[in-house]
Amino acid sequence: MYKKQLGFQKIACLFAVIAAAVCFVYSLGIITDIYDSLYSTMRNPSDLTQTSVPGSIIYYDMQPFNKTFLSSSIGLILLAAALFLTNTNVRRKYYISNYIATGVYCVAAVAVTVWSHIQIQGFKHQYLTTVDFEALKEFSEMWKTPYIDSTFLLDLHYLVGVVLILSAVGLIVNLVWKVKMMRSEEALLKSGKEALA
Repeated sequence: MYKKQLGFQKIACLFAVIAAAVCFVYSLGIITDIYDSLYSTMRNPSDLTQTSVPGSIIYYDMQPFNKTFLSSSIGLILLAAALFLTNTNVRRKYYISNYIATGVYCVAAVAVTVWSHIQIQGFKHQYLTTVDFEALKEFSEMWKTPYIDSTFLLDLHYLVGVVLILSAVGLIVNLVWKVKMMRSEEALLKSGKEALA
């Protein structure tokens, strides 16, 4: 039984690193489509009111969020790495550092998921309601630039969020399993000592 638990423990910690890495890669590419289709429509970046396509300011509006999202993703990678630094992936018995590393990663993963979902949904609404897609189509045909009206990259956050939540759930399941195993082992040791006494 211990072998199964230890095997699951390694997988859960590795999956946490993978989930954080997926979030990082996603944060790098989330506004690629918006950049490709809208950035060139801004005639004067120093005056964001001068644009060939109304609503294209969303590219600039998303910059602070994107920077914070990128930083948060890097933070998640570091927290996932802390699981390995504290030997959470291999320890037979957990210590306070293992509980802290697990708890902090899980809270951060859920917090980043919820916060990014709220932000991205807001930007998706802004994109769909403020960008003049007819003007964008005319601009792209005239200047041979990409015409993208899809919200695929914005919608991809659902998948990234699910991966992050699953990584947190995996670590929590592992922690509960670990605590049960540790208690049963302590009970066996105690009964063995009592039998010898």
